Amino acid sequence: MSRFTKIAAAVGAIALVGGLSACSTGASDDSTIKLGVVGASDPYWEVLVEEAAAQDLTVELVDFSDYNQPNPATSEGELDVNAFQHIIYLAQHNAASGDDLVPIGSTAIYPLGFYSSQYDSVDAIPDGAEVAVPNDASNRARGLLVLQEAGLIELKDGGSPFSTLDDVLPESRVKVTELEASLTATSLPDLAGAIINNDFVENAGLTTEDALTRDDPQNASAFPYINIFVTTAENADNENYLKLVEIYQNSEAVAASVKETFGDTAVLTKTPVDELQTTLDELVAEIEAQG
Repeated sequence: MSRFTKIAAAVGAIALVGGLSACSTGASDDSTIKLGVVGASDPYWEVLVEEAAAQDLTVELVDFSDYNQPNPATSEGELDVNAFQHIIYLAQHNAASGDDLVPIGSTAIYPLGFYSSQYDSVDAIPDGAEVAVPNDASNRARGLLVLQEAGLIELKDGGSPFSTLDDVLPESRVKVTELEASLTATSLPDLAGAIINNDFVENAGLTTEDALTRDDPQNASAFPYINIFVTTAENADNENYLKLVEIYQNSEAVAASVKETFGDTAVLTKTPVDELQTTLDELVAEIEAQG
């Protein structure tokens, strides 16, 4: 059992498109960085663009509505950098695709919340009701762990960062379905509740404070869920890309905007890149060992 599986079992819970037309012209020149994000309407991205411009760095935001698109676009050179995912999501992508995308800096750890438009507490959700989790592997597992921590389901062997719907035990209180991440928000009126990634909370007319329950991003077990800037291995030492990371991490204006968007739930990080890469390598190895 890996240290990640042990952590999840012990803690019980832890904690990214629009069309490709905006980046179909290929990679940018040296004066512009094409940065792929999910949820470009989040104000801190425009703050980052402004802060970068003040330091003679031009950033072009490319917005996606589907988590499946930014990584392939980065691998194919249609984006320079992306910033929408946590380490374990990248591990799942690299293991499945054979890509060598790498982290070049951390952004923050965000909580993953469970929301409902019909009920005002977890206890009020009736037995046998239907709830949803995102269908991408890493957020699916994380969502299941949140539901387990809330007492809505029980997972085989206590669950792990690799749990699937097959691990939901029959004695669970609710039925779980999986939906594309953006649809968990828009489908909320038809469900008793849903795990909604922060990028899509506004789509449901909610704020992060409306979550009935969430995991704890300040817990040490949340390390695999640190969000990261990502590029290709061959561009990992690009000075402009690294400068962009430094601007994000050191800008008081960016930090204030992130905090304003997510309240006190977001934990900003400056995790060393070698630690990010080591965790990525370990997760990829574990995923590949699982077949």
